[in-house]
Formats: sequence, structure tokens, C-alpha cells
Amino acid sequence: MKVALIQDWLTVIGGSEYVFKEIASLYPDADIYTLVARDETIKTLGLSGHKVTTSFIQNLPFAKTKYRNYLPLFPLAIEQFDLSSYDLIISSSHAVAKGVLTHSGQVHVCYCHSPMRYAWDLYHQYIKESGLNKGIKGFIAKVVLHCIRQWDFISANRVDHFIANSNYIGKRIKKVYNRDSVTIYPNVAVQDFEVSHEREDFYFTCSRMVPYKKMDLIVEAFNKMPDKKLIVIGDGPDYKKISKLAGPNIVLMGYQPFDVLKHYLSKCKAFVFAAEEDFGMLPVEAQACGTPVIAYGKGGVLETVLENITGVYFNEQNTASIIEAVKLFESNSSKFNFTEIANHAAIFSTNNFRQSLKLYINKVLQKK
Repeated sequence: MKVALIQDWLTVIGGSEYVFKEIASLYPDADIYTLVARDETIKTLGLSGHKVTTSFIQNLPFAKTKYRNYLPLFPLAIEQFDLSSYDLIISSSHAVAKGVLTHSGQVHVCYCHSPMRYAWDLYHQYIKESGLNKGIKGFIAKVVLHCIRQWDFISANRVDHFIANSNYIGKRIKKVYNRDSVTIYPNVAVQDFEVSHEREDFYFTCSRMVPYKKMDLIVEAFNKMPDKKLIVIGDGPDYKKISKLAGPNIVLMGYQPFDVLKHYLSKCKAFVFAAEEDFGMLPVEAQACGTPVIAYGKGGVLETVLENITGVYFNEQNTASIIEAVKLFESNSSKFNFTEIANHAAIFSTNNFRQSLKLYINKVLQKK
């Protein structure tokens, strides 16, 4: 059986890339197709043993770093891959990977991290935050995204079976594409973390500093709780803005390597998480250390954090709600069992992901 694996791009390493790495490990002889790739990313993910084919976008100016500027060309580029000789196509898609062209003799399984967010549910937010809500440039951007939405909906019909990375995304797939899906939670390297029973007197948060992560709200909330220490790891476009907000009880450390992240995840009183994520790996990693999570109660976190067992929720993305959640956590902190929290995180292990994915794909192949 010939297998082709499709990934939107392989230029940086994040959650979807780690999922793709595990998919590839199940099919060591599969060929890989992606819009743009960087050699160091391929090597770091352990994909060097695969034949990797990139699109024409790879040869465009600054494509390895500015590939998002070529968004209008993505649908055309993904459709140029000739996959006609393959029996099984598995796409890992949060943009256009699912839009590859296939024929009736093939099985196409899409592991969908999300329908393209900036074209659908985050469209108006993206237009506003990018300053594209007026002017000629804004008009062109709106036309492009309108066309992308049409193509995105049509190309969903090229997928035979959808896998969602959470029930939350499964609902979005149904809403946007009117397609059913099964949920297989993404792999989290829970085996790389250990439970710590020795805690220090600080709270911790970590994220890329972009608007939807709401890191500014967490910092502002702790500004209003000067008796509580907050340590922040992460970098990104909003770093300078957030650093100006931070009071004396808040320590911003910028980007840090894994060992440093792991140390603070395992030593803090609780991990604070304010984003509405499709799944959210960091709350699971925190729980793998036995650390309770204080999280915004919407999105994938509702499936990974058990209220009053592995963490507490706040219901609004504002400082007052975060402050109330911290107070609630402190009044109940003795009830949280570090070992029980870590045991819950184990269900999101890499081994469980691989077994579930392989079982599902074998099942759909038998029905072919």
C-alpha cells in the first residue's frame, strides 16, 4: 500500500507538527508533501528518512519565513501535487492540506486541527487586528478570504473521513463543512514530565504572545493581586506591550528552553491559561506534572481539564473573572491531588494517540 502524508507546511515546530511527526512514524515508508519546508525542521522532527516534496511556493522570495504572504496561492499550490499513484492519503490540516486532489480509488483521511480559522470563525477579528477593515488593501484581503472560504468548503468534499483533534473542533467541522468526524486527541509528550509534590509560592503561565492568547489579561489580573507572584514564559509580537504592563510581582522570562519550562510547570501552585484553544497542549503538560490548571472555560480545555478535580474554570475573558478563579482555587487548593491530576493527563499520551489513529485508519481501510 502506497501512502502519502500531507502537511500544510514544515517551517516551524508546534502542536500540529508534533502530531504530523507521530503520523509519519506509523508509516515510515510514506512520502511527504507540503507547501514549504525547512531542512532543520525536517531534521528536528525526524522526517529525514521520508521523501519530501514541496510546492512551487518553496521557490518564491522569502517563502521559508514569509510563506503566509502567499495565502492566495495556497489552494493552487496544494492542488498541483500528483497523488494519483497512492492508495492512502492522510492530511494533517489547519489550512489547505485537506484540499489535495484525489480519485475514487483512494482513501483520504484528514486529521483536522481546525477549519482555517482566519477565513471562518476568526475572520472579523483577523481583519480588525491586521488593520484591514478599510482601504484598498483591506478590500483585496476581504475578496481573497471570500474566495478562500469558497474553495475551503468545496475542498472538504475531497476528504473521505474527518478526524477532529477535539469534540470542540468536531462541532466546528460540522458547522463549516457539514461533515461528521470522530475525535482522536492529539499526542502530548506526557512521558517527558514528572509529578512534583514540592511546590513553591508562585503561579505560572506560558504562551506565544499573540492577541488571542490573552496573556495581557493574566498579567493585568495579577497586577491587581500584588501579594501573588506570577512567572511568565513566552515571546511574540505582544511581548513589549505585555512587559510594560507587568508590575513588580510579575517576572517575564521571554522564550526559555524545555527544561526551564518543565521546571516552572512542576514547581508552581497552578498554571493559568486564558486562551480559547482548539485543544491546548500546555494545560495537559501542566497536568502531567501534577499541576492544577486555572483555565478559561471554553474550547478544548473543557475536554482536558476536569473541573474541581484537575483545575478550576473562569467564565469570562477578563481580569475580574481570573481573579475570582484564583481565589476559588486557593480556597480549595488542598483538595487537588497531584498524582490524580497526572494520571488524568496520561490519557493524552503519544502511545494512546498512535494506537487510536492506527486502529481507526485500519477500520476505514477495511470498509473500502
